[in-house]
Amino acid sequence: MQYLENIGRYFIMLQKVFSKPTKWPIMKNLILKEIDDLIYGSLGIIIFISFFIGGVVAIQTALNIDNPLIPKYLIGFTTRQSVILEFAPTFTSIIMAGKVGSYITSSIGTMRVTEQIDALEVMGVNSLNYLIFPKIVALMLYPFVIAISMYLGILGGWLAVVAGGYTTSADFIKGIQIDFKPFHVLYAFTKTMAFAFILATIPSFYGYYMKGGALEVGKASTTSFVWTSVIIIIVNYIITQLMLG
Repeated sequence: MQYLENIGRYFIMLQKVFSKPTKWPIMKNLILKEIDDLIYGSLGIIIFISFFIGGVVAIQTALNIDNPLIPKYLIGFTTRQSVILEFAPTFTSIIMAGKVGSYITSSIGTMRVTEQIDALEVMGVNSLNYLIFPKIVALMLYPFVIAISMYLGILGGWLAVVAGGYTTSADFIKGIQIDFKPFHVLYAFTKTMAFAFILATIPSFYGYYMKGGALEVGKASTTSFVWTSVIIIIVNYIITQLMLG
């Protein structure tokens, strides 16, 4: 019953987020701050994870191709498909649910605990629009982060297998190029946009509606991470079924 109540409150929250907008000069500064915190601040961990995940995928693929009749260019093909279709958009988004999602929930939750949100409401400010809308706009740049993740994942795979002697550079590059379908990139970015909206709104929901003190802020952050990850996985399944099924 509580889950249904939360779903209702979530959609009511979204309706209020897009109503009674904050004045543009103020909103512009809020959006720029969120871009710096949520996008630019996340690049380091995304670069690190993407590079090594690509390397691991390529090495595992190479180790499982032990039949001399199987062409070595399949290492590059498999790495490209794995990184573009799943690892870059979905795995990275779950990592971001921990980093960005927890940050959003704790920052808004702290404002709730310290009654800063109540102060905004007293001043006549739409606190939902003021706090959540800039995060939604900032995370619309999330596909650029995923594009970097895709590139570095494939680069990491190339370096790992070439340096490890599993295949030649020419074979790996041939595998990257063979049977490439631009629709797969469109599919990945479609998922990414959906994940970006989830990353902005679900952690905000748990931060905004939390009750209690500092201890509850930590609990709300944990809960938001769990539910953000669950919703990302469910939406990933739905979009995959609709676009590739």
